[in-house]
Amino acid sequence: MNTARETPAFAAPENACDSHFHIFGDPKKYPYKSDLRYTPQVSTAEDYRELAGLLGIRRMVTVQPSCFGADNTCQLDAAALYGVENCRVIVDVDESVTDKEMDLLHSQGARGIRINVNPIQPLTAGLPESLLPKIAAMEARCREFGWSLDFLFPDWLTTEMIPTLDKLRVPFTIAHLGMNKACNGTESRGFARLLDLVKNGEGYAHLKLTAPYRISLDPDYSDVIPLARAAFEAAPTRMVWGSDYPHASFGHHDTVKIFNLLLRIFPDERDRKTVLADNPAELYGFGK
Repeated sequence: MNTARETPAFAAPENACDSHFHIFGDPKKYPYKSDLRYTPQVSTAEDYRELAGLLGIRRMVTVQPSCFGADNTCQLDAAALYGVENCRVIVDVDESVTDKEMDLLHSQGARGIRINVNPIQPLTAGLPESLLPKIAAMEARCREFGWSLDFLFPDWLTTEMIPTLDKLRVPFTIAHLGMNKACNGTESRGFARLLDLVKNGEGYAHLKLTAPYRISLDPDYSDVIPLARAAFEAAPTRMVWGSDYPHASFGHHDTVKIFNLLLRIFPDERDRKTVLADNPAELYGFGK
């Protein structure tokens, strides 16, 4: 399902990568778990391939959405269609995952593990502490296999987890600029702490420039531009871009419009190449 209304405003660099999107295949083949946060709209691997062609995307990272729980089949099938040399998968696994299962996932293109908390989860006492055992277990598995961790947290939880994230010794990504609201500006406590993590930490933290509609009050996402620029200037080699297609419960948003925002954030094509091609190639091991 391609709902693009705009046309691309610039040519993507060679080996441009979409580092965050989801595939929602036919639920008869890929059933959802019972406790859904949202009702997915069917968006097949073929649909996304058409969109990627329009944008000039040649490499891609499909991310396990919450609706499938730990059944990664839909995303892995998409990677098989695209070719695992061009597509990486961020999977959801639990602490009981075996070496044999990890080996199989690696052969299917998996290169990361997602730790996913509802991004609209209100402040909840004890939640940060409850995540620590899984984070420790998944960090160990990622270290063994050369993978990364991928975090989706609400803004308050991103801030609360920064001391834990700062101690990680595997590469990790934080989705949607940590869910920090653009209206709070670059000087807000949460965003300032996030920038300190990527700028002055140990070099493992990466930010995903994804889903501007989740943090913006502006129909053109203009209020996101200062945050994105500040994050890039803090650590230019540790930002990647993702479409977040098909945008979950925000499905009315135009993916091409989100892609075109990059031209406003990064007028210099060298910066766009850094975010779209160079950084994801290094983080996800494309070409290796």
